[in-house]
Amino acid sequence: MFVDAIERVDLFTRPLHSIVRLYGHDVVVPGTATLFFVNQEGCAVTCKHVADLIAQADSIFQNYREFQGARKAVLRDKNASHLISQLEAKYKLSVDTIIRVRNNFVGCVDQFQQLHIDRHPTQDLALLRFEGFNRILYKAYATFLGDTSRIKPGRSLCRLGYPFPEFTNFRYNAALDDIEWISTGRATSPSFPIDGIVTRLSGDGNTISGIELSTPGLRGQSGGPLFDTNGLIYGMQSATSHLHLGFDIEDHEVLINGRKRRVSNYPFLNVGRCVHVDVIKAFLREKGVTFYEG
Repeated sequence: MFVDAIERVDLFTRPLHSIVRLYGHDVVVPGTATLFFVNQEGCAVTCKHVADLIAQADSIFQNYREFQGARKAVLRDKNASHLISQLEAKYKLSVDTIIRVRNNFVGCVDQFQQLHIDRHPTQDLALLRFEGFNRILYKAYATFLGDTSRIKPGRSLCRLGYPFPEFTNFRYNAALDDIEWISTGRATSPSFPIDGIVTRLSGDGNTISGIELSTPGLRGQSGGPLFDTNGLIYGMQSATSHLHLGFDIEDHEVLINGRKRRVSNYPFLNVGRCVHVDVIKAFLREKGVTFYEG
């Protein structure tokens, strides 16, 4: 049902590949997110929580570099261990702290000198503007739904994104004690569609700002487009909500592989949350960005 629409939407939907390093580890953790372009001028939208990680990449690494400098100064002190613990507290470093993020915008533009980010004040929405590029690498741009009264419970829609980080073109460089992109390995990850029906609309007062889908949005699909069978954009995947169903089972005896076991189960329904197309269009108008309706 969505075959043709996915082919259309895929032309302007692009992955953000990220590699992350945590404090105290040399393991490289890959991750993905999604963005889609709204015109031929290098303007794209994604989630605000994705844009925040992009914007914070430099400050995260700067904080770690400052810690490294301070740590080096106390290494020969007889109380080095205690002083390093104090520095870890000062620079807010623990085993789960991100100390390095590197991002790669795949198939977006040939190069860029600056990335301008505008964040929506209340919604999980951000505008990315690539500046200083020579040519665009995406093949089309989004067409947004004009008549939004068509967004009703029961309508089938689809989302497209990049939930599975299957790229391998990265490594930990022991000589530099840093993570980096490399020219070998797999540089791509497959796009992944997931459909569902509209279950509910959400918002404040008389203003609708969100669309709920009967199926979850997958990690890495954040920032991906929500569209119909014609490829018209209805919104943007933002998050997943976990609705407690109340069908709880506690200490129930069941037969598993021929043996009796006592189990408990607390089921949830995972549903997708999307930013409504009207919110996206209003934000683009506010920022003076060209976009198209159909």
